[in-house]
Amino acid sequence: MEGYQRLDIYNEETIKALQSHYLEILKLLGEDVNREGLLKTPERVAKAMQFLTQGYHLDPAEILRSAMFKQDYKEMVIVKDIEVYSLCEHHLVPFFGKAHVAYIPNGYIVGLSKIPRVVDAFARRLQVQEQLTTQIKECIQNTLDPLGVAVVIETQHLCMSMRGVQKQNSVTTTSDFTGAFLKQYNTRQEFLRIIGANLHA
Repeated sequence: MEGYQRLDIYNEETIKALQSHYLEILKLLGEDVNREGLLKTPERVAKAMQFLTQGYHLDPAEILRSAMFKQDYKEMVIVKDIEVYSLCEHHLVPFFGKAHVAYIPNGYIVGLSKIPRVVDAFARRLQVQEQLTTQIKECIQNTLDPLGVAVVIETQHLCMSMRGVQKQNSVTTTSDFTGAFLKQYNTRQEFLRIIGANLHA
């Protein structure tokens, strides 16, 4: 794989298989699959699901390795407010929000756009937020070998707001840290202060 390329190519065999299953689901729900508005719905949903789970076909570590540069910089690098869209693996409904990612380089930096791409590569799978947070952290730690990694994700889960307890304004926050962010209180607090500040306004 040379560099990182976005995957927007659909597998036609998978589309056809998914399409037939979604057609049956619509029938089981009591819909008239022959009415105009639903004629192409099975195909649309099949394509949408293949797009929303394209992370299974991406290598997040390779995304990072495609833009690693030697650099003697040992201060915090933060990419905050990264948009997150994922599907809850328990109900297959979306959860969405923001991710904040930081690392302290240890000889290498990475192209800034690669951090959001890594977030996307893991988010575009069936997920739980806790696992998503840890996967991002571990990928950056294992690939760049930095002095520390910090990941905080804040999202709203439609499985909580549309069904279940039906709490529309609840926000779920998860965090995971390595190295300096885990061992040094002041470093962790600096990161949390920066992501909480509206510095880009």
